[in-house]
Amino acid sequence: MFSSSPAVHRSVLSSIGIVAMLGAAACGGGSDATADSAAADSLAMGAAAAPAPAAINDAQIAHIVVTANSIDSAAGVAALDKAQNKDVKDFAQMMITDHGAVNAQAVALATRLGVTPEDNDTSRQLKAGAEESATKLQGLTGAAFDRAYMEREVAFHEAVIGALDDTLLPNTQNAELKDLLEKSRPAFVAHLDRARTILASLPS
Repeated sequence: MFSSSPAVHRSVLSSIGIVAMLGAAACGGGSDATADSAAADSLAMGAAAAPAPAAINDAQIAHIVVTANSIDSAAGVAALDKAQNKDVKDFAQMMITDHGAVNAQAVALATRLGVTPEDNDTSRQLKAGAEESATKLQGLTGAAFDRAYMEREVAFHEAVIGALDDTLLPNTQNAELKDLLEKSRPAFVAHLDRARTILASLPS
């Protein structure tokens, strides 16, 4: 759930790493963890180097919500297959289940309201970044994959929460869509807390 407005770019970039600003805040700097950090950064959002539109509407927000949830659900499917740590596998299953449920609600709401989710720069950047980073994660196995995936999940959920608070909720006009976003927020906070706990338990 990300917006293409300047405010959300600040929150997302400082949480995930669409560009260098994000990488520094979410994953720290350099060393031998660079590959894992890069995978987490790119998979979380994408290379958002292009200028962002100044405004965002409900149709675009709906598309961003669906895209972001689809990306994290797909990442969970990959992790469920490749992860070796049980907690990581359990987390991946939770992402598949929870993000799939939010998407189902978002699609049902858009259908009922007659709103067609509108593709936009942010949703396209999300897709491109997810594809690039998925390729990078495919090259990792075992403990290295587990750590890279969980780093990605911490960064992803930090960015989701920042985007919700700074841009998506303030800019959503439809009351029912805003209610869905507000009700989804506690789950993202719980995901973030769990992701941080798991990451801290993994070997460096």
